[in-house]
Amino acid sequence: MKFPIQKFKINGSSPYYFEEFVNVSELEEMNNDIRKMKPVHVKGQGTMQGNEITLDFTIDGEMVLPCARTLADVPYPFHIKTKEIFSTSPYYKEGDESEIHPIDGEILDLTPYIKENVLLEVPFRVFSKDEKVLENAITKGEGWELTVTDKVEKKVDPRLQKLQSLLDDDDIGENR
Repeated sequence: MKFPIQKFKINGSSPYYFEEFVNVSELEEMNNDIRKMKPVHVKGQGTMQGNEITLDFTIDGEMVLPCARTLADVPYPFHIKTKEIFSTSPYYKEGDESEIHPIDGEILDLTPYIKENVLLEVPFRVFSKDEKVLENAITKGEGWELTVTDKVEKKVDPRLQKLQSLLDDDDIGENR
């Protein structure tokens, strides 16, 4: 998604509106959990004040991630609202902690910032809610087996075993 800087200059203080579907399928090939990425819908507006261009926009889409239990495909819809600030000043150099991005040339390319925001939206793990997937999940393999227990055993620390024996005595209430 590229914008000529001239469009922002022509609009002056009034906002420049944009809306487009952006293909970010390159994210599938990166070293992350994204298995499939549909084109994302980007909609927003940009304004220019002096040498700074401020873009307020939303990114809507859906990515397919592996289930943390079964490794089955899980669709994960997302909605991102973000703001990016760019500078056209030839004297501006981006610092490490800066939130302002320099623009080289006469074209503002928003695609890398869209990809960055989508990557930041990838959750740590997702779980499939599909019962068929859970029923067909592999529960045994060579040298391993999945066991599910709901019962939690209450174990006493061996160092406190003698104290536990005091609590187990039935005579405590009678001596008082």
